[in-house]
Amino acid sequence: MSSPSPSAPPPGLKPEPDPHKAAEGTIRTGLDRVIARAADGIAWLVFIAMAISVFEVIMRYVFNAPTSWVHETTVMLIATLFALGGPVALARDKHIRVRVIYDSVSPRVRHWLDLFNNTIVVLFCGGMTYAAWQLFYRASHSPTGVWQLERSGTSWNPPFPAMTKGFILFAVALMTLQALLHLIQTLRARPATTNTGAR
Repeated sequence: MSSPSPSAPPPGLKPEPDPHKAAEGTIRTGLDRVIARAADGIAWLVFIAMAISVFEVIMRYVFNAPTSWVHETTVMLIATLFALGGPVALARDKHIRVRVIYDSVSPRVRHWLDLFNNTIVVLFCGGMTYAAWQLFYRASHSPTGVWQLERSGTSWNPPFPAMTKGFILFAVALMTLQALLHLIQTLRARPATTNTGAR
């Protein structure tokens, strides 16, 4: 019988997890936890979009009675999902990143990289929030400043364009708050023990 390798843990003991790998996908703040839980409900929008699309196909090709609302509703639902995907990815720490440099440096350098990355994310999301606010304001107000939602201009004419821009504003504003909380958390952490993923 071959002897266990020197790197293998003693029998009955679990290997100690890699702290860097453990940080992948972790929930960092209470806000992140709320968003991650809400994502399970938001994901049902995909099912709703699929169900009404099937309904449209049946109505159009079986009963020769196409609807006037399915296409625009589906586009709005999918656009909302894309917008809310940003906060969910940030909450679950599942955004795409390249860790070649991050994994090869010391914990202290990782701490400074975290500070840099979190600061960049806060500034970027803050700028996107301002731009989204301008977009939403123009879609929700007339040139005279009166509340008037932008509509699609079709025969059904729903206010989905304004609503979609409102969801985009909500999503980027939420990401700005998330990134700010992440930055504060990183500032409070001790460099020698900071193992959170780079932002």
